[in-house]
Amino acid sequence: MAHTHGGHAHGPSSERRISAAFFLNLAFTLIEIAGGIWTNSVAVLSDALHDLGDSVALGLTWHFARISKRRGDETFTFGYRRFSLLGALVMSIVLFAGGVVVLFEAIPRILSPQATNARGMFALAVVGILVNGIAALRMHGGRSVGERIVTWHFIEDVLGWVAVLVASVVMWFRDVPILDPILSIGITAYVLWNVAKRLKETLSILLQAVPSDVDLGLVEDTIRRTPNVCDVHHTHIWTQDGEHHVLTAHVVVENADSYQQVAAIRCSIKQSLRGLGIRHATIEVEADDGSDCPDENDECRTCPDDRERDG
Repeated sequence: MAHTHGGHAHGPSSERRISAAFFLNLAFTLIEIAGGIWTNSVAVLSDALHDLGDSVALGLTWHFARISKRRGDETFTFGYRRFSLLGALVMSIVLFAGGVVVLFEAIPRILSPQATNARGMFALAVVGILVNGIAALRMHGGRSVGERIVTWHFIEDVLGWVAVLVASVVMWFRDVPILDPILSIGITAYVLWNVAKRLKETLSILLQAVPSDVDLGLVEDTIRRTPNVCDVHHTHIWTQDGEHHVLTAHVVVENADSYQQVAAIRCSIKQSLRGLGIRHATIEVEADDGSDCPDENDECRTCPDDRERDG
């Protein structure tokens, strides 16, 4: 039987944003390859290689975003939201690998600069700013890690093409071909720095770290302020995809002698947690009777019958 608490990870608008970004990026990559050969610019060709890898990664991100919309089932009881992280991980790795390749191509050209077509670079820069700017606007508003990585990619591309535009204007009037490889290295270093930060964020989610936008102390204080709650412990918070957060906790209560009272306390806690961005909470309620809660790392106690069979 399928479980229903998986929900949807991405609405249709998210899927449309990623698909539009994919087609824009792929079309402009083909233009870049032709333009890089025409202008003999390593900066343009390196960005074309970078964007070709991005197109593959964007396609995978789009594919995983569609999968992540599936509801929970007997295989993935929390749903398929975390599949969107695979797209983010692949895209980060592709961007990082592409940046390394660009550095290997650009560094030798500093020692032996080659002439470039400054006017052609200028024309490509204008097109690059327009295409990547439109793509960045299309992706604006995405909240998942994958969408944020894609958005940052296009913002970085816009900044990179602005730099190409400035350099092409300089080389149009002065013969300084070394600007091309220097510009390529600068853009690549900036991209790698931001990719490393996004990759760290993705790995933190995969390793189930507390979400960066959640304050564990504030969450526990909020639970303790709930009427009839004495204490809270064994609190664990993680996120499925950077957007949908999950909590489990043991809550000690007093003056709750019926199922209805316990249910009301759970409901009140969950409503409070929603205001802190936690949509899925599993609350284990314990009575304030002085008994100690066994440590969650302790082995479960076996019943006498089990011990007799084992012995």
